[in-house]
Amino acid sequence: MSWPSRIATAAGRVAVRLVPAGRRDWAEAVWAEAHEVPAGWPRLAWRAGSLGLIAKEGHMARTIGSWSLFAVAAGAAAWGAWPGSPVSHAAAVRGGIIITLALLAGLPLLSRWLLGPPGNRAARWLRAVFYAAILAVLPAQTAIRLFLGTVPRSGIDRHIFDVIQGPGLPGSVSGSSGWAGEIGILVFTACFLAVLLALTARRTPVAPATLAIGAGAGLMLGVVMYAIAPLGFNVKYPDRPWLHGSAGNTVGALAWILLFGAPLVAGAIAGRRCNVEDDPAQATVTQAWQGFAAGAVSGGVGAMLVTLLGAGTTALMVRSAWVRDLLYHGSHLTASAVYGRELYASQDVSAYFLLLFGFPIIGLMTGLVGTGIANLKPGLPDGGRPGGPPGPGGPELPAPPDGGRHVEAEEPTVLAGGADAGQTAPTPVLAYH
Repeated sequence: MSWPSRIATAAGRVAVRLVPAGRRDWAEAVWAEAHEVPAGWPRLAWRAGSLGLIAKEGHMARTIGSWSLFAVAAGAAAWGAWPGSPVSHAAAVRGGIIITLALLAGLPLLSRWLLGPPGNRAARWLRAVFYAAILAVLPAQTAIRLFLGTVPRSGIDRHIFDVIQGPGLPGSVSGSSGWAGEIGILVFTACFLAVLLALTARRTPVAPATLAIGAGAGLMLGVVMYAIAPLGFNVKYPDRPWLHGSAGNTVGALAWILLFGAPLVAGAIAGRRCNVEDDPAQATVTQAWQGFAAGAVSGGVGAMLVTLLGAGTTALMVRSAWVRDLLYHGSHLTASAVYGRELYASQDVSAYFLLLFGFPIIGLMTGLVGTGIANLKPGLPDGGRPGGPPGPGGPELPAPPDGGRHVEAEEPTVLAGGADAGQTAPTPVLAYH
């Protein structure tokens, strides 16, 4: 078999695997008919035509377009994040970029095999947005690392660097702390992607409305968190140039409220929207799962949004004088003071990864609580239930006969005077019978 035939055979097998299960038999039959064509270029042309016919399937066209778009975006991100040769620890940075792209490409295939493809349009959009955010963070992260690793040669900037970063070789450039830090980031990225892919897979019972509700709550959380932490996350010494005094305290209080309130409300709404008729036990489990997913998505979206915007703003600040002037306009800071703030902000960017770990955990827990609160059933005043055991407040009451209908019954009453004095007369009262 010639090498063009081998390439065509391998491409055909891959194409058949990408066709939906319902159309896979048809694709295999089309591909198998190539053996009835004479060997050589006629068979190769038949297989090329078969590939074109299979590619015209709607699902195949969407899959090819998605992978092509991912390849272009990944190439652009790698080109922007790739460090130059004079950079120390450049191999660790390059290895981190390559492994990150491999995770982005390989984990969806593993998820598709184990849990199926994305379950709905909301799941596909959520995956696409997270993928775009991760690819956008790569060049921003590299720019910040290079800034932190660039040691000034002399002057007051050298003194500021030694105080904040520690002593370094003047004029040297380091892009990473080594493989130890890269491996930690890669493990965290793999876990984050695994949760995202699991929540958006077809075999995971997460409703499209649940994903939409969680994403909406997460957007509100992310915007407010970015307002109070635009240049790295530092609770003790925050750097937020556009918030001063009481405004910063107000937005900070709002951020704490949304951190717990946004996933709580999202879980409550998602749980209330989920109805399972004729099976209360299954309904409880399903509603709890929707609240869990809505809270986790809310926390993940909020953390990813603040990480993307914060890392992007910090990278632009260390690379662009125009952005620095825009951020600190009117602050009357010296160049050395601005350089010190750049170093502190670049250090604090790494704390965003704590948000990517902590926010989803807080979200899933508060989402479950929200689902439980939303599905509380009101009790009877005496603590009992119709036809059930008595509550702790009193004895068991007998069930009224004939459905509890109220009719008038006679009760004897003594007359006060007249010819009938001392006699009894009927008096209407309410009773069950």
